[in-house]
Amino acid sequence: FTREELWCILRDLWTEQQFNVILVTHDLRESVFLADTVYVMSKSPGRFVVKREIELPRPRELEVTYTKEFTDIVLELRGHIGAIRNTGISQAQTAAAGVAS
Repeated sequence: FTREELWCILRDLWTEQQFNVILVTHDLRESVFLADTVYVMSKSPGRFVVKREIELPRPRELEVTYTKEFTDIVLELRGHIGAIRNTGISQAQTAAAGVAS
């Protein structure tokens, strides 16, 4: 299987059975493709500092990963991660302070 084929298998299982999933991944494309909500965590101690709702329509086909909307979401999340690496906190952490509570 390719990575993307496994994404589709999980997507199809979720569509059929509607179970809850907590997916921990370092792959932003994977998180945006599969999730309804993506959380970005801070460095140790790990805390949720950004909550991003993914409003791409379902079911999501792999072709969505080539769209501007998808890419913009991935780049936005990457920006938060870069800010955490550079400063130890996300620029959005102040705005999203309620996420960690």
